Amino acid sequence: MLTRWRLAASKLTKRMWFRSTLYGALGIITALAGAFLKFLIPVGLAARIGADSVGNILGILAASMLTVTTFSLSTMVSAYGSASSSATPRAARLLIEDTRAQGALATFIGAFLFSIVGLIALSTGIYGDSGRLVLFGATIAVIIVITVTLLRAIEQFSRFGRVGETIDLVERATKASMKNRADDPRLGGAAAIAAGEGAVRLFGDQVAYVEHVDIERLNTIAEEHALRVHLLCQPGTFATPARPLLAVDGPLLPEMHEALISAIGFSDARSIENDPRFGLVVLAEIAQRAMSPAVNDPGTCIDVIGTCVRLLCAWAGRSAEVATCEVRYPRVHVPCLDVRDMFEDAFTPIARDAAGSLEVNIRLQKALAALARSADPIVAAAAKEHARHALSRALEALAFDKDRDVIRAVASE
Repeated sequence: MLTRWRLAASKLTKRMWFRSTLYGALGIITALAGAFLKFLIPVGLAARIGADSVGNILGILAASMLTVTTFSLSTMVSAYGSASSSATPRAARLLIEDTRAQGALATFIGAFLFSIVGLIALSTGIYGDSGRLVLFGATIAVIIVITVTLLRAIEQFSRFGRVGETIDLVERATKASMKNRADDPRLGGAAAIAAGEGAVRLFGDQVAYVEHVDIERLNTIAEEHALRVHLLCQPGTFATPARPLLAVDGPLLPEMHEALISAIGFSDARSIENDPRFGLVVLAEIAQRAMSPAVNDPGTCIDVIGTCVRLLCAWAGRSAEVATCEVRYPRVHVPCLDVRDMFEDAFTPIARDAAGSLEVNIRLQKALAALARSADPIVAAAAKEHARHALSRALEALAFDKDRDVIRAVASE
Protein backbone atom coordinates (compact mmCIF):
# COMPACT_ATOMS: atom_id res chain seq x y z
CA MET A 1 0.00 0.00 0.00
CA LEU A 2 1.22 3.50 -0.79
CA THR A 3 2.29 5.49 2.26
CA ARG A 4 0.79 8.91 2.86
CA TRP A 5 3.83 10.74 1.47
CA ARG A 6 4.21 8.43 -1.50
CA LEU A 7 0.51 8.80 -2.24
CA ALA A 8 0.79 12.60 -2.07
CA ALA A 9 3.87 12.54 -4.32
CA SER A 10 2.11 10.21 -6.75
CA LYS A 11 -0.90 12.52 -6.95
CA LEU A 12 1.37 15.53 -7.48
CA THR A 13 3.41 13.97 -10.28
CA LYS A 14 0.24 12.87 -12.09
CA ARG A 15 -1.08 16.42 -12.32
CA MET A 16 -0.94 17.61 -15.90
CA TRP A 17 0.88 20.85 -15.06
CA PHE A 18 3.69 19.06 -13.19
CA ARG A 19 5.21 17.24 -16.13
CA SER A 20 4.69 20.19 -18.45
CA THR A 21 6.39 22.52 -15.97
CA LEU A 22 9.29 20.11 -15.55
CA TYR A 23 9.84 19.70 -19.28
CA GLY A 24 9.42 23.44 -19.84
CA ALA A 25 12.11 24.19 -17.25
CA LEU A 26 14.37 21.60 -18.88
CA GLY A 27 13.83 23.25 -22.28
CA ILE A 28 14.78 26.66 -20.88
CA ILE A 29 17.90 25.29 -19.20
CA THR A 30 18.91 23.49 -22.39
CA ALA A 31 18.45 26.65 -24.45
CA LEU A 32 20.69 28.66 -22.09
CA ALA A 33 23.33 25.93 -21.83
CA GLY A 34 25.21 27.32 -24.81
CA ALA A 35 25.93 30.56 -22.97
CA PHE A 36 27.70 28.67 -20.18
CA LEU A 37 29.41 25.94 -22.22
CA LYS A 38 30.73 28.06 -25.07
CA PHE A 39 34.25 28.11 -23.59
CA LEU A 40 34.49 24.37 -24.34
CA ILE A 41 34.17 24.93 -28.13
CA PRO A 42 37.24 26.01 -30.18
CA VAL A 43 36.95 29.40 -31.84
CA GLY A 44 36.02 29.20 -35.53
CA LEU A 45 34.51 25.72 -35.39
CA ALA A 46 30.94 27.06 -35.38
CA ALA A 47 31.39 28.82 -38.72
CA ARG A 48 32.76 25.69 -40.39
CA ILE A 49 29.85 23.51 -39.18
CA GLY A 50 27.14 26.03 -40.10
CA ALA A 51 25.77 26.90 -36.70
CA ASP A 52 24.73 30.33 -38.00
CA SER A 53 21.53 28.75 -39.35
CA VAL A 54 20.30 27.86 -35.88
CA GLY A 55 18.16 31.00 -35.66
CA ASN A 56 16.10 29.99 -38.71
CA ILE A 57 15.67 26.46 -37.37
CA LEU A 58 14.50 27.74 -33.99
CA GLY A 59 11.96 30.04 -35.67
CA ILE A 60 10.46 27.13 -37.61
CA LEU A 61 10.50 24.96 -34.49
CA ALA A 62 8.76 27.56 -32.33
CA ALA A 63 5.93 28.08 -34.84
CA SER A 64 5.37 24.36 -35.41
CA MET A 65 5.52 23.40 -31.73
CA LEU A 66 2.89 25.98 -30.80
CA THR A 67 0.56 24.45 -33.40
CA VAL A 68 1.30 20.88 -32.37
CA THR A 69 0.83 21.69 -28.69
CA THR A 70 -2.55 23.32 -29.32
CA PHE A 71 -3.67 20.38 -31.46
CA SER A 72 -2.50 17.81 -28.90
CA LEU A 73 -4.25 19.59 -26.06
CA SER A 74 -7.51 19.85 -27.99
CA THR A 75 -7.27 16.13 -28.86
CA MET A 76 -6.77 15.21 -25.23
CA VAL A 77 -9.68 17.37 -24.03
CA SER A 78 -11.90 15.79 -26.68
CA ALA A 79 -10.79 12.33 -25.55
CA TYR A 80 -11.62 13.14 -21.93
CA GLY A 81 -15.12 14.15 -22.93
CA SER A 82 -15.52 11.07 -25.10
CA ALA A 83 -14.40 8.78 -22.27
CA SER A 84 -16.81 10.45 -19.85
CA SER A 85 -19.77 9.99 -22.19
CA SER A 86 -18.98 6.59 -23.72
CA ALA A 87 -17.34 4.87 -20.72
CA THR A 88 -17.76 6.57 -17.33
CA PRO A 89 -16.67 9.91 -15.83
CA ARG A 90 -14.68 7.99 -13.21
CA ALA A 91 -12.41 6.66 -15.96
CA ALA A 92 -11.69 10.15 -17.31
CA ARG A 93 -9.49 10.83 -14.30
CA LEU A 94 -7.20 7.96 -15.31
CA LEU A 95 -6.94 9.40 -18.80
CA ILE A 96 -6.01 12.79 -17.39
CA GLU A 97 -3.34 11.16 -15.23
CA ASP A 98 -1.97 8.99 -18.06
CA THR A 99 1.78 9.67 -18.12
CA ARG A 100 2.17 8.77 -21.79
CA ALA A 101 -0.20 11.49 -22.99
CA GLN A 102 1.19 13.96 -20.47
CA GLY A 103 4.72 13.14 -21.62
CA ALA A 104 3.90 13.91 -25.26
CA LEU A 105 2.23 17.21 -24.42
CA ALA A 106 5.04 18.17 -22.03
CA THR A 107 7.66 17.41 -24.71
CA PHE A 108 5.97 19.76 -27.16
CA ILE A 109 5.70 22.51 -24.53
CA GLY A 110 9.34 22.04 -23.55
CA ALA A 111 10.43 22.22 -27.21
CA PHE A 112 8.39 25.38 -27.73
CA LEU A 113 9.96 27.10 -24.70
CA PHE A 114 13.41 25.90 -25.80
CA SER A 115 12.89 27.54 -29.19
CA ILE A 116 11.51 30.82 -27.80
CA VAL A 117 14.23 31.19 -25.17
CA GLY A 118 16.88 30.27 -27.73
CA LEU A 119 15.64 32.96 -30.12
CA ILE A 120 15.57 35.57 -27.35
CA ALA A 121 19.06 34.64 -26.22
CA LEU A 122 20.34 34.78 -29.80
CA SER A 123 18.98 38.28 -30.21
CA THR A 124 20.91 39.44 -27.14
CA GLY A 125 24.19 38.03 -28.45
CA ILE A 126 25.11 36.15 -25.28
CA TYR A 127 26.15 32.99 -27.16
CA GLY A 128 28.93 34.11 -29.45
CA ASP A 129 30.08 31.76 -32.20
CA SER A 130 30.98 28.93 -29.83
CA GLY A 131 27.70 29.20 -27.92
CA ARG A 132 25.79 29.04 -31.20
CA LEU A 133 27.40 25.68 -31.90
CA VAL A 134 26.24 24.34 -28.53
CA LEU A 135 22.75 25.64 -29.24
CA PHE A 136 22.87 24.07 -32.70
CA GLY A 137 23.72 20.67 -31.22
CA ALA A 138 20.96 21.00 -28.62
CA THR A 139 18.49 21.92 -31.38
CA ILE A 140 19.36 18.80 -33.36
CA ALA A 141 18.82 16.69 -30.21
CA VAL A 142 15.48 18.38 -29.54
CA ILE A 143 14.35 17.71 -33.12
CA ILE A 144 15.17 14.02 -32.71
CA VAL A 145 13.19 13.87 -29.44
CA ILE A 146 10.24 15.64 -31.07
CA THR A 147 10.27 13.25 -34.03
CA VAL A 148 10.21 10.17 -31.81
CA THR A 149 7.49 11.69 -29.62
CA LEU A 150 5.36 12.59 -32.64
CA LEU A 151 5.58 9.06 -34.02
CA ARG A 152 4.51 7.64 -30.69
CA ALA A 153 1.79 10.26 -30.24
CA ILE A 154 0.22 9.45 -33.61
CA GLU A 155 -0.43 5.88 -32.47
CA GLN A 156 -1.50 6.92 -29.01
CA PHE A 157 -3.86 9.74 -29.94
CA SER A 158 -5.55 7.52 -32.54
CA ARG A 159 -6.75 5.26 -29.68
CA PHE A 160 -6.88 7.78 -26.86
CA GLY A 161 -10.30 8.03 -25.21
CA ARG A 162 -11.80 5.04 -27.02
CA VAL A 163 -13.75 2.59 -24.89
CA GLY A 164 -11.37 -0.32 -25.45
CA GLU A 165 -8.33 1.79 -24.56
CA THR A 166 -10.15 3.13 -21.49
CA ILE A 167 -10.93 -0.41 -20.30
CA ASP A 168 -7.27 -1.38 -20.72
CA LEU A 169 -6.20 1.70 -18.77
CA VAL A 170 -8.56 0.90 -15.89
CA GLU A 171 -7.40 -2.71 -15.93
CA ARG A 172 -3.74 -1.73 -15.64
CA ALA A 173 -4.44 0.63 -12.75
CA THR A 174 -6.61 -1.94 -10.95
CA LYS A 175 -4.09 -4.71 -11.50
CA ALA A 176 -1.31 -2.60 -9.99
CA SER A 177 -3.48 -1.68 -7.00
CA MET A 178 -4.50 -5.32 -6.48
CA LYS A 179 -0.87 -6.42 -6.62
CA ASN A 180 0.13 -3.84 -4.01
CA ARG A 181 -2.67 -4.93 -1.70
CA ALA A 182 -2.06 -8.64 -2.30
CA ASP A 183 1.61 -8.19 -1.43
CA ASP A 184 0.56 -6.57 1.87
CA PRO A 185 -3.03 -7.74 2.48
CA ARG A 186 -3.22 -6.45 6.05
CA LEU A 187 -1.14 -3.32 5.38
CA GLY A 188 1.51 -4.65 7.76
CA GLY A 189 -0.93 -5.06 10.63
CA ALA A 190 -1.97 -8.13 12.59
CA ALA A 191 -4.91 -10.35 11.70
CA ALA A 192 -8.33 -8.92 12.48
CA ILE A 193 -9.91 -10.09 15.75
CA ALA A 194 -13.05 -9.08 17.58
CA ALA A 195 -12.68 -5.95 19.68
CA GLY A 196 -13.19 -6.35 23.42
CA GLU A 197 -16.50 -5.57 25.08
CA GLY A 198 -15.09 -2.39 26.56
CA ALA A 199 -13.48 -1.19 23.34
CA VAL A 200 -13.99 2.48 22.55
CA ARG A 201 -15.16 3.24 19.03
CA LEU A 202 -13.80 6.37 17.43
CA PHE A 203 -15.65 8.45 14.84
CA GLY A 204 -14.39 11.05 12.42
CA ASP A 205 -16.09 14.37 11.75
CA GLN A 206 -15.74 14.24 7.96
CA VAL A 207 -18.18 13.11 5.31
CA ALA A 208 -15.74 11.77 2.75
CA TYR A 209 -14.03 8.65 1.47
CA VAL A 210 -11.16 7.06 3.36
CA GLU A 211 -8.14 7.49 1.11
CA HIS A 212 -5.26 6.29 3.25
CA VAL A 213 -4.65 4.75 6.67
CA ASP A 214 -1.28 5.29 8.35
CA ILE A 215 -0.92 1.94 10.09
CA GLU A 216 2.60 2.76 11.28
CA ARG A 217 1.39 5.87 13.10
CA LEU A 218 -1.48 3.98 14.71
CA ASN A 219 0.94 1.30 15.89
CA THR A 220 3.32 3.90 17.36
CA ILE A 221 0.52 5.51 19.37
CA ALA A 222 -0.72 2.10 20.48
CA GLU A 223 2.74 1.06 21.71
CA GLU A 224 3.27 4.32 23.60
CA HIS A 225 -0.02 3.99 25.49
CA ALA A 226 -0.40 0.19 25.69
CA LEU A 227 -3.41 0.13 23.37
CA ARG A 228 -4.71 -2.29 20.78
CA VAL A 229 -6.31 -0.71 17.71
CA HIS A 230 -8.87 -2.40 15.45
CA LEU A 231 -9.32 -0.88 12.00
CA LEU A 232 -13.01 -0.75 11.09
CA CYS A 233 -12.60 0.85 7.66
CA GLN A 234 -10.69 0.35 4.43
CA PRO A 235 -9.46 2.75 1.75
CA GLY A 236 -12.62 3.49 -0.17
CA THR A 237 -14.95 3.38 2.84
CA PHE A 238 -17.48 6.21 2.91
CA ALA A 239 -16.99 7.83 6.30
CA THR A 240 -19.62 9.82 8.15
CA PRO A 241 -19.76 11.19 11.71
CA ALA A 242 -22.06 8.26 12.56
CA ARG A 243 -19.73 5.52 11.28
CA PRO A 244 -16.99 4.17 13.57
CA LEU A 245 -13.56 4.07 11.97
CA LEU A 246 -11.48 2.59 14.79
CA ALA A 247 -12.07 0.50 17.89
CA VAL A 248 -9.51 0.79 20.70
CA ASP A 249 -8.86 -1.63 23.55
CA GLY A 250 -7.00 -0.20 26.51
CA PRO A 251 -6.76 2.95 28.64
CA LEU A 252 -7.74 5.50 26.02
CA LEU A 253 -7.45 9.14 27.08
CA PRO A 254 -9.72 11.75 25.44
CA GLU A 255 -6.76 13.69 24.04
CA MET A 256 -5.66 10.63 22.06
CA HIS A 257 -8.87 10.51 20.00
CA GLU A 258 -7.74 13.20 17.58
CA ALA A 259 -4.25 11.72 17.22
CA LEU A 260 -5.64 8.32 16.27
CA ILE A 261 -8.24 9.66 13.83
CA SER A 262 -5.66 11.94 12.21
CA ALA A 263 -3.84 8.81 11.01
CA ILE A 264 -6.68 8.35 8.53
CA GLY A 265 -6.63 10.46 5.37
CA PHE A 266 -9.81 11.44 3.55
CA SER A 267 -10.71 12.53 0.03
CA ASP A 268 -13.82 13.76 -1.73
CA ALA A 269 -13.57 10.96 -4.31
CA ARG A 270 -12.33 7.39 -4.41
CA SER A 271 -9.10 6.57 -6.22
CA ILE A 272 -7.75 3.26 -7.46
CA GLU A 273 -4.21 3.61 -6.06
CA ASN A 274 -5.06 2.26 -2.59
CA ASP A 275 -8.56 1.01 -3.36
CA PRO A 276 -8.59 -1.90 -5.84
CA ARG A 277 -12.33 -2.38 -5.37
CA PHE A 278 -12.91 1.00 -6.96
CA GLY A 279 -11.26 -0.26 -10.14
CA LEU A 280 -13.87 -3.03 -10.33
CA VAL A 281 -16.61 -0.45 -9.72
CA VAL A 282 -15.34 1.64 -12.65
CA LEU A 283 -15.23 -1.41 -14.91
CA ALA A 284 -18.80 -2.33 -13.94
CA GLU A 285 -19.92 1.23 -14.70
CA ILE A 286 -18.43 0.96 -18.20
CA ALA A 287 -20.35 -2.28 -18.73
CA GLN A 288 -23.56 -0.69 -17.43
CA ARG A 289 -23.15 2.27 -19.78
CA ALA A 290 -22.58 -0.13 -22.66
CA MET A 291 -25.82 -1.98 -21.88
CA SER A 292 -27.95 1.15 -21.61
CA PRO A 293 -30.68 1.46 -24.29
CA ALA A 294 -28.93 4.50 -25.76
CA VAL A 295 -25.71 2.57 -26.41
CA ASN A 296 -26.69 -1.13 -26.57
CA ASP A 297 -23.15 -2.48 -26.95
CA PRO A 298 -23.00 -6.07 -25.62
CA GLY A 299 -19.45 -6.50 -26.96
CA THR A 300 -18.05 -3.91 -24.57
CA CYS A 301 -19.91 -5.52 -21.67
CA ILE A 302 -18.45 -8.91 -22.60
CA ASP A 303 -14.98 -7.31 -22.76
CA VAL A 304 -15.44 -5.93 -19.23
CA ILE A 305 -16.51 -9.36 -17.94
CA GLY A 306 -13.32 -10.90 -19.33
CA THR A 307 -11.27 -8.11 -17.73
CA CYS A 308 -12.88 -8.71 -14.33
CA VAL A 309 -12.19 -12.44 -14.60
CA ARG A 310 -8.50 -11.79 -15.32
CA LEU A 311 -8.21 -9.48 -12.33
CA LEU A 312 -10.03 -11.79 -9.91
CA CYS A 313 -8.12 -14.86 -11.09
CA ALA A 314 -4.87 -13.01 -10.38
CA TRP A 315 -6.19 -11.97 -6.96
CA ALA A 316 -7.24 -15.54 -6.14
CA GLY A 317 -3.81 -16.82 -7.11
CA ARG A 318 -2.18 -14.64 -4.45
CA SER A 319 -4.75 -15.12 -1.69
CA ALA A 320 -2.93 -18.12 -0.27
CA GLU A 321 -0.07 -15.83 0.79
CA VAL A 322 -2.22 -13.98 3.34
CA ALA A 323 -1.42 -16.43 6.14
CA THR A 324 2.32 -15.89 5.72
CA CYS A 325 2.37 -12.10 5.28
CA GLU A 326 4.73 -10.11 7.50
CA VAL A 327 3.32 -8.44 10.62
CA ARG A 328 5.18 -5.14 11.06
CA TYR A 329 2.62 -3.42 13.28
CA PRO A 330 1.37 -6.01 15.80
CA ARG A 331 -0.82 -3.62 17.80
CA VAL A 332 -3.06 -2.73 14.86
CA HIS A 333 -5.54 -5.35 13.65
CA VAL A 334 -6.48 -4.92 10.00
CA PRO A 335 -9.07 -6.96 8.08
CA CYS A 336 -8.25 -8.20 4.60
CA LEU A 337 -10.34 -7.18 1.64
CA ASP A 338 -13.38 -9.44 1.28
CA VAL A 339 -13.43 -11.06 -2.14
CA ARG A 340 -17.21 -11.36 -1.85
CA ASP A 341 -17.38 -7.57 -1.89
CA MET A 342 -15.26 -7.58 -5.04
CA PHE A 343 -17.74 -9.90 -6.73
CA GLU A 344 -20.56 -7.58 -5.69
CA ASP A 345 -18.70 -4.62 -7.16
CA ALA A 346 -17.93 -6.33 -10.46
CA PHE A 347 -20.75 -8.72 -11.32
CA THR A 348 -23.96 -7.64 -9.57
CA PRO A 349 -24.41 -4.43 -11.63
CA ILE A 350 -23.65 -6.29 -14.85
CA ALA A 351 -26.02 -9.16 -14.05
CA ARG A 352 -28.77 -6.69 -13.20
CA ASP A 353 -28.45 -4.33 -16.17
CA ALA A 354 -27.66 -7.02 -18.76
CA ALA A 355 -30.25 -9.54 -17.58
CA GLY A 356 -32.16 -9.26 -20.86
CA SER A 357 -29.14 -9.93 -23.10
CA LEU A 358 -28.61 -13.59 -23.96
CA GLU A 359 -25.05 -13.20 -25.27
CA VAL A 360 -23.91 -11.28 -22.19
CA ASN A 361 -25.51 -13.81 -19.86
CA ILE A 362 -23.81 -16.68 -21.67
CA ARG A 363 -20.43 -14.98 -21.22
CA LEU A 364 -21.24 -14.13 -17.60
CA GLN A 365 -22.12 -17.73 -16.76
CA LYS A 366 -18.94 -19.01 -18.42
CA ALA A 367 -16.85 -16.40 -16.61
CA LEU A 368 -18.32 -17.27 -13.23
CA ALA A 369 -17.90 -20.97 -13.97
CA ALA A 370 -14.20 -20.36 -14.59
CA LEU A 371 -13.88 -18.52 -11.27
CA ALA A 372 -15.86 -21.29 -9.53
CA ARG A 373 -13.01 -23.67 -10.38
CA SER A 374 -10.55 -21.52 -8.44
CA ALA A 375 -8.41 -23.15 -5.77
CA ASP A 376 -9.49 -20.42 -3.36
CA PRO A 377 -12.68 -21.71 -1.68
CA ILE A 378 -14.00 -18.19 -0.96
CA VAL A 379 -13.61 -17.17 -4.60
CA ALA A 380 -15.23 -20.42 -5.75
CA ALA A 381 -18.18 -20.01 -3.38
CA ALA A 382 -18.71 -16.36 -4.38
CA ALA A 383 -18.61 -17.28 -8.08
CA LYS A 384 -21.19 -20.04 -7.64
CA GLU A 385 -23.48 -17.74 -5.68
CA HIS A 386 -23.31 -15.00 -8.29
CA ALA A 387 -23.85 -17.51 -11.08
CA ARG A 388 -27.10 -18.58 -9.42
CA HIS A 389 -28.22 -14.99 -8.96
CA ALA A 390 -27.34 -14.08 -12.55
CA LEU A 391 -29.25 -17.11 -13.83
CA SER A 392 -32.33 -16.13 -11.84
CA ARG A 393 -32.21 -12.57 -13.19
CA ALA A 394 -31.78 -13.83 -16.76
CA LEU A 395 -34.68 -16.28 -16.54
CA GLU A 396 -36.97 -13.48 -15.38
CA ALA A 397 -35.77 -10.98 -18.00
CA LEU A 398 -35.57 -13.22 -21.09
CA ALA A 399 -38.97 -13.42 -22.76
CA PHE A 400 -38.23 -16.13 -25.34
CA ASP A 401 -38.43 -19.74 -24.14
CA LYS A 402 -35.58 -20.86 -26.39
CA ASP A 403 -33.29 -18.22 -24.87
CA ARG A 404 -34.13 -19.41 -21.37
CA ASP A 405 -33.36 -22.99 -22.37
CA VAL A 406 -29.97 -21.89 -23.76
CA ILE A 407 -28.96 -20.04 -20.60
CA ARG A 408 -30.08 -22.97 -18.43
CA ALA A 409 -27.91 -25.30 -20.51
CA VAL A 410 -24.89 -23.03 -20.23
CA ALA A 411 -25.36 -22.67 -16.46
CA SER A 412 -25.54 -26.44 -15.99
CA GLU A 413 -22.30 -27.17 -17.83
